[in-house]
Amino acid sequence: MSEFWRDRSVLVTGCTGLLGNWLVADLLERGALVTGLVRDLVPQSRLYAGEWYRQINIVRGCVEDLPTVERAINEYEVDTVFHLAAQTIVGVANREPLATFETNIKGTWNILEACRRVGGVSRIVIASSDKAYGDQLVLPYSETTPLQGEHPYDVSKSCADLISRAYYVSYGLPVC
Repeated sequence: MSEFWRDRSVLVTGCTGLLGNWLVADLLERGALVTGLVRDLVPQSRLYAGEWYRQINIVRGCVEDLPTVERAINEYEVDTVFHLAAQTIVGVANREPLATFETNIKGTWNILEACRRVGGVSRIVIASSDKAYGDQLVLPYSETTPLQGEHPYDVSKSCADLISRAYYVSYGLPVC
């Protein structure tokens, strides 16, 4: 097993979600020091059912709250951020576009801005979606495929990708 993650401080947003809780489990197995940003207690999440939550630092709050995100990154001297928190249910996004934009767009810029302000973060992984590309005639997608989401969820992911690129280009943030 690689020693890369051993004792590395990692922040995972969306750690109670499907991908997030498995990422937490894998990082713990690899020896990472995991901090999870948790908006709501989700007892049915594998994070809690598997009791992984006992092995990580929990910061209660949401990605829409910049001071909370900054505090988490600063307090735990985060080296790596995995930003998975999002409103991912397309039906909900269509019914509640503003809430979706708050979480998916503002949440992403808050993560990036907190990393920029605090400094010291070596890598930032921003989860995206193929929906950010909208309907394309040419598949598979490439890094040069235009972002052209049309519906609230799709647009939120297109915006998050563009904001991530702006922070990479403008500030040199290590965004993946």
